[in-house]
Amino acid sequence: MNDKGYSSPLVALSAVFCVALVVSNIIAGKLFEMPGGIVLPAAVWLFPVVYIIGDVIPEVYGLATARRVILLGFAANLAAVAFFALTLALPAPGFWQGQEAFRTVLGYTPRLLLASLVGYLVGTNANAWVLVLIKRWTGGRWLWMRTIGSTIVGETLDSACFITIAFVGTVPFPVLPGMVLAQAAFKTAYEALATPLTYAAVAAVRRAEASA
Repeated sequence: MNDKGYSSPLVALSAVFCVALVVSNIIAGKLFEMPGGIVLPAAVWLFPVVYIIGDVIPEVYGLATARRVILLGFAANLAAVAFFALTLALPAPGFWQGQEAFRTVLGYTPRLLLASLVGYLVGTNANAWVLVLIKRWTGGRWLWMRTIGSTIVGETLDSACFITIAFVGTVPFPVLPGMVLAQAAFKTAYEALATPLTYAAVAAVRRAEASA
């Protein structure tokens, strides 16, 4: 906490959290195929950053602060989509050829927003709650257990909500369960590999708070 009454590390974490969340919603409409025919939204490369920060914040600042940051991200998403909708509604000049391409990218955002917000609210709250619960059970030991354990729960719930709402009707129904499992597994593996980064981030934030 600095002399202005706010935590600079928390502000920085919250900013990155919100940016990663909003950008994820934009790029989630792009699908890509991995070896083996596994189809995933492009956002799987970025969205785990939200969960990594979503582990650091409750670990350092507690569940109440984590919930406030989650709501801040929710508000940022709503604001972004409102501005996208307003921009799309503006009349385009006749000579401009980019309107349909622009609409293709951002016009899909409202549905992705609904999918993202439902998955986001369910998944991030579950992630924070499970992390704090495991922390109490283990007496604050084994950070790796609570970051990975909370991610498994949070990402599975998030992926189930997001994939179902975002792609039902546009992707063959039998493909959806595989997308849910593949996305949850990919994101969980991402976070597991990033565990050393999470440890380093928690330690760095605690040092910054101690010296503030």
